[in-house]
Amino acid sequence: MRDAPTCLVAEDESILRRSLVEHLAKAWPELRVVAECEDGASAVEALAELEPDVAFLDIRMPGLTGLEVAAAAADASPRTRIVFVTAYDQYAIDAFERGAVDYLLKPIKPERLAATVERLRVRGTELDADALAALVARIGTLSRQDGPEPLTWLTASAGTETRLVLVDEVCYFRADNKYTTVVTADGESLLRTPIKDLLAVLDPNTFKQIHRSTIVNLKAIAGISRDDSGRGTVRLKQREETLPVSAPFMSLFRNM
Repeated sequence: MRDAPTCLVAEDESILRRSLVEHLAKAWPELRVVAECEDGASAVEALAELEPDVAFLDIRMPGLTGLEVAAAAADASPRTRIVFVTAYDQYAIDAFERGAVDYLLKPIKPERLAATVERLRVRGTELDADALAALVARIGTLSRQDGPEPLTWLTASAGTETRLVLVDEVCYFRADNKYTTVVTADGESLLRTPIKDLLAVLDPNTFKQIHRSTIVNLKAIAGISRDDSGRGTVRLKQREETLPVSAPFMSLFRNM
């Protein structure tokens, strides 16, 4: 690594994020934290832009999990060394160890972090895309199992009318300042909820974030294409418009 190694920290709880940054400052003084992210989408974009030497990724984050962020990093920033931060039980820890990645258990203990830092300094933690995909397949469902039940319907407004919209009928969600536009086959309505807050209550098996400002219903997709720059375009079954997919998010569709 370079003389001044760089680092990204992704953790949706601000207190825990700040605590990890402070622990890192003591355990690895020369390390420069170049990005602090509170959700998976911003972490993916920061990884692609900054290509840090190391990324500490919380497993449970709104929208994209730390596992999915790492999967995207395998394409967007392959030289970044990944360390997962988790509160999982021994079953999941065994999976991490078989996947040859490093991890930190919450609450983080200074001596455990010091050991991780030493490994990163000496030999790094290397993981190829195939090994990471296998790891995601083994334990990806654990990150969702004790979360809230997925949202099934929502209340949105269209002018002076209030609509009850079944989530299964939504083609995609689009950020609209502090609100969110809900797009169905029949039209658009406005939801008074930021798109980031939606990520925690949508079914991750059905809805995927494809851009910082867009969440798409996988069941509404007719096809996905990629251009020479790595960016993608989603075609929809029941809408004429297409949706851009940021290059870092294209890796999420590798197995589709």
